[in-house]
Amino acid sequence: MFDIAVFGSLFLTLFVIMDPPGITPIFLALTAGRPAKVQKRMAFQAVCVAGGVIATFGVLGHQILNYLHVSVPALMIAGGLLLLLIALDLLTGKTDEPKQTKDVNVALVPLGMPLLAGPGAIVSVILAVQKAGSVATQISVWSAILAIHVVLWLVMRYSLLIIRVIKDGGVVLVTRLAGMMLSAIAVQQIINGITQVIRGS
Repeated sequence: MFDIAVFGSLFLTLFVIMDPPGITPIFLALTAGRPAKVQKRMAFQAVCVAGGVIATFGVLGHQILNYLHVSVPALMIAGGLLLLLIALDLLTGKTDEPKQTKDVNVALVPLGMPLLAGPGAIVSVILAVQKAGSVATQISVWSAILAIHVVLWLVMRYSLLIIRVIKDGGVVLVTRLAGMMLSAIAVQQIINGITQVIRGS
């Protein structure tokens, strides 16, 4: 009642797309300045939001996109633009302002979505669920989805130990680095969306 090949394939795909190691500096940058308890709670909230979004699209993905008349490339481009706005804030230091760090729950946006539950992960899950014809395959698909979210939570939860080592100056450096990485991810996502539009026309 379990297909290890399907599990491994989807887990590796989601690992590459959701990138647990790569999310660490972005998580640290977006949650900088908050108490450790709040940061831990945000790590859990981000994973829950991502899991909820991906599970919803896994079950109702095609129906939702068809109902809204939204194509997958459009979803990718929109997600990329949103990430680019966040990246620019990180690069310019606007996230250091009190209003930005205290009043906004970054666990929901952009961490939960579209960073973790981005278009790439959503599309991968939609296709995997669609191809899963047997009960064993379905169990494998959903097990892989659960496993990657557990990994994401563990990585973000224990990345807080890094803050104790790098101190405030290191956090600023990590913030700027995260902005550069996030802007590259955003631009690549927009490019992928546009490429799919061109191929489909």
